[in-house]
Amino acid sequence: MKKKLVFLTGAGMSVESGFKTFRGNDGLWENYPVEQVATHEGWEKDPTLVTNFYNMLRKKLYAAQPNEGHKLIKSLENDYDVCVITQNVDDLHERAGSKNVIHLHGELSKVCSSREPYDERYIIDLPADNCTVEPGTKAGDGSLLRPFIVFFGENVPMIEPAAIEAQNADIFVIIGTSLNVYPAAGLVQYTKPGIPIYLIDPNEVMSGAYKNITHIKAGASEGMKKLIELLWPFIQ
Repeated sequence: MKKKLVFLTGAGMSVESGFKTFRGNDGLWENYPVEQVATHEGWEKDPTLVTNFYNMLRKKLYAAQPNEGHKLIKSLENDYDVCVITQNVDDLHERAGSKNVIHLHGELSKVCSSREPYDERYIIDLPADNCTVEPGTKAGDGSLLRPFIVFFGENVPMIEPAAIEAQNADIFVIIGTSLNVYPAAGLVQYTKPGIPIYLIDPNEVMSGAYKNITHIKAGASEGMKKLIELLWPFIQ
């Protein structure tokens, strides 16, 4: 039986693909204040601005390609039962071939009802050749189509299935997200005591509370190469 290998990926995973998935330290996302484009209040105030912002972001996403780190995660499916939990709204894991991906913060490639965002009847996939939503377009329930994104302040319904995956992990790997920030810190606490945990991040990190964390000080692709070397004994 294959060991359960669970990844938690954040913004640092997609940096090498040239796609900024999240706000910078200055509180801006692609030069827009986060409050304008990633909150429920921003959506209510100006849905046209928000719709056009995500149209622009979607085009940037479809111009980006999965990097070697994404592909190496996919390659581990040959030897492990792999689950990817991602904070990223891009679809780069899926395009690299990963089969089991949980999106905590929604998916940029989809739009949904603004009344019932998780009603599957009204969730629409937008392909690369038709990824623009005209402002004012209605969902099947008559409400405005909105980005299938978890805005700041909204509930994160996928955290529950993510926590179950973390509980079942034999090995847990964090890439490109801080241990100090929700949800990474929370999900680590769900892991079984004593399992190996790897943190891939080029920066210094505070991991003092977790004695079983191995820090691989590298970016996503280089870090994944080193991780595969470290995981080799577990495959046997």
